[in-house]
Amino acid sequence: MKLNSLGLETNKAKDIAGDLNNLLANFQTYYQNLRGIHWNIKGKNFFDLHVKFEELYTDANMKVDALAERILTLGETPLHTFEDYINTAKVPVGKNISKDEDAVQLIVNSLSELLQIERLILDKSGDANDEGTSSMMSDFISEQEKTVWMMNAWLGESN
Repeated sequence: MKLNSLGLETNKAKDIAGDLNNLLANFQTYYQNLRGIHWNIKGKNFFDLHVKFEELYTDANMKVDALAERILTLGETPLHTFEDYINTAKVPVGKNISKDEDAVQLIVNSLSELLQIERLILDKSGDANDEGTSSMMSDFISEQEKTVWMMNAWLGESN
């Protein structure tokens, strides 16, 4: 069993970095969706949602950077081209969304996809004793679960 400079099994760290790259691609799509709905939102909820979407895309942008840096920390290269993101991401792409309910539903759908990926990474990182990645995923999951709850409440739905 070969260990990297972090004390993690090299093959497990590489596998986790691959999963983090998948998450990175999905986060980049989510981020771009948030930018689009921030710019294009219309209607009576414009002022509230415009501000909320900016808050969410600012947070997503910070998470993208944290993911890329974690991938580098694990000794791998983060995906960084639109081609890679398009070919990898499963988060739904929102195009020309201007209606409030459609925009909020896109966020719920996107976060649901991100949460699935994050839970997979959380399991793998726990098995690999990779506390850095585990901690990151735990933080992401708890924040996003709350956002899903709030967005569903706004939509008048329950989880």
